[in-house]
Amino acid sequence: MPGKKPDQPRPQPEVIFSDNHLLVVNKPAGLLTQADSTGDPDLLNMMKTRVKQECDKPGNVYLGLVHRLDRPVSGVMVLARTSKAAARLSAQFRAGTPLKKYLALVEGCASESGTCRDFLLKDKQRIVHVVTARDPGARAAELDWRAIASHVGVSLLDVTLKTGRAHQIRAQLAERGMPIKGDMRYGARSLFDGRNLALHCYCLEIEHPVKGMRMRWTAPPPLSWQNFFEHEIQQIIDRKASSSLQ
Repeated sequence: MPGKKPDQPRPQPEVIFSDNHLLVVNKPAGLLTQADSTGDPDLLNMMKTRVKQECDKPGNVYLGLVHRLDRPVSGVMVLARTSKAAARLSAQFRAGTPLKKYLALVEGCASESGTCRDFLLKDKQRIVHVVTARDPGARAAELDWRAIASHVGVSLLDVTLKTGRAHQIRAQLAERGMPIKGDMRYGARSLFDGRNLALHCYCLEIEHPVKGMRMRWTAPPPLSWQNFFEHEIQQIIDRKASSSLQ
């Protein structure tokens, strides 16, 4: 069709670590974690196909999903390669023992740090609201945040997630006047890269489900973050990568 723009290649997940029990990847922004009604490509099936091809497996490939990242969010994710690993990792995430750290570009000039403790409730439109503990179905949510730098109405935050509620970081920061850049659903005034959010899980730390050792992986944010606090972001990632395991 004349004038039609060629399809842009989709960003591919980067494999960070792999053994017989785990597959750790850096999920690109815009990629579904799991298949939904859209029929769009998703991380879980893409990685099953990749493992099947690379390992030349004749049958179905098992990969267990033990946690998620929203479609417009990027960052480190772990998949289980056996049902035993999936059960043990799922138990860790339920107990809240993994360390999950995010970088967020938010609107506004933040210069402090703090802890967000709220109760969250999702409505029929899948939007999460901060409510009271008395609201039926409300779930407790907690995170710590620290402002790293600000420039021209945008601030870089280092966020440590304490619980794993849907849209938690997005809703809790927006409630405090710090919507994530590009998150129009939660009050942002401007887009980020056209469709995704400036939210990236840069560090994930878990206990290996079989070997029992504490393990950590870090990954830089996507290229769309270029020109936003590049020096500060690299320092944060380098510092975490070299620090002692929790």
